[in-house]
Formats: sequence, C-alpha cells, structure tokens
Amino acid sequence: MSEQMAKRKILDGRVALITGASRGIGRSVAKCFAEHGAHVIITARTQGALEDLDDELRSLGHAATLVPCDLTEPGIIDKIKGAIFQRFGKLDILVGNAGVLGTLDPIAQIDPKDWQRVIDVNLTANWQLIRAMDSLLRASDAGRAIFVSSSVGHQARAGWSTYAVSKAALEMTANIYAQETQDSSVLVNMINPGGTRTSMRAKAIPGENPYDVKSPDAITHLFLELASPAYQKTGQMIEAEQELAAGHVGYGL
Repeated sequence: MSEQMAKRKILDGRVALITGASRGIGRSVAKCFAEHGAHVIITARTQGALEDLDDELRSLGHAATLVPCDLTEPGIIDKIKGAIFQRFGKLDILVGNAGVLGTLDPIAQIDPKDWQRVIDVNLTANWQLIRAMDSLLRASDAGRAIFVSSSVGHQARAGWSTYAVSKAALEMTANIYAQETQDSSVLVNMINPGGTRTSMRAKAIPGENPYDVKSPDAITHLFLELASPAYQKTGQMIEAEQELAAGHVGYGL
C-alpha cells in the first residue's frame, strides 16, 4: 500500500452496522472499516468477544458501539434502529453477516426447530434489518447494504439443506431490495466469501486443515470496496475466490 493510500480514509465519518462481528469475517470487516474511518456498530450474541474486539479497536484509536444481542429476539432490531436514528440520524453501511450453519443432515431428516433457527437467523433477521434500516440507509448520501451468502445459495449441494435454502432465499431478498432501491442512493450487493478460515467452516468441514483456506482478512478489501461511496453498482454477487484469483485487490490494498 502506498503512503498516500495508507493515509486515505475511504469511510471517514461513515456509520456502519455489522452483524455477527465478534469473530470470523464480521470481526475482520469491523476492524477494516474502523481502520478506514468508519464508526462501527458491532453486534453479536457473545458479549465477551465483542468487548475483546472493542478493546482492540480502542487500542488502535478507533471508536465502536457494542450491541450484544440475539437478532432473533422480538423487537431488538427496531430498538437498534431507534438508537442509531437518535445518535446518528442515518446509517451509511449495513453488513448482514450474522449466520448459523445448522445441522448438515439430509433435508428430509432436519429437525423442525433446527430448520426454524437457521431460517430465523440467516434469512428473517436480514429481512428485518432491511425493513428497519431502509429509511436510515436512504438518509445517507450513499447508503450501502452488503449481505454475506455462500456458494450453496446458488449451487445445490446435498446435505447442506437448511443453510443452503436460507442463503438462496437471502440472495433473492437482496436482489429484490436492490431493484427496489434503484432510484435512490442505496446500493445493495452480496459477497460469497468462498472457503474461509472461520469457526463455521471448521464445523462444516471438521477434517480440513484450517490453514489450507484463506483468513477472513484476505477478503475485507472486497467489503471495503462495496461499502465505499465511490462504488456505483447494485445487485452484484461478488465471488471472492474469483476476485482473488484475478488479482483484484481494490483500492491498492
């Protein structure tokens, strides 16, 4: 990175809400956004992990707002919206990253409670975020919504059942929202991270050497580009593996 680029704050003064920020991709994205000038609002169910991230950000001179919560709790997303409106009056960036894997059983054998939990977290919570944050994103001069999907969201894979269904539905939800915001300053895009070193990946593929796949930090520049006011495309599915293979590093990072 050049010295000039190192000083540049691509997200200077912008407000970003990142779900599932206590670990993995969400944590890396939160750090990246904060380093580039954003005030990050970070949510996760694990308060201790959020506090650890907050400590790290503060040690680097960055500010954050912690919201320990379960996004499926009734009314919690509306409460978050109200707090953001009162403090900032807008939301510049929404990153819908929180997700759960569920059990990787044949679809005819999925427990109904497991099915509902995965759908609630991966799909319904993101729809509720859209519903609640839409007016705040429209209040921004360049609202950006980014949702995290998976290859199984658009390529059927036996055994992935509920997770795959939730991601396929999320992709359709995001694409519809992208179309419905075309005449506004809001852009809506998706990222498929591909194989990434996360706890979810370890649970899904327990025999894999985690160092055979990339770290979350390897793809934060893609989120940064989509979050930037300079980005002008909507309804895109960014395939991280393809972008990395092509040498796309965005902003010279």
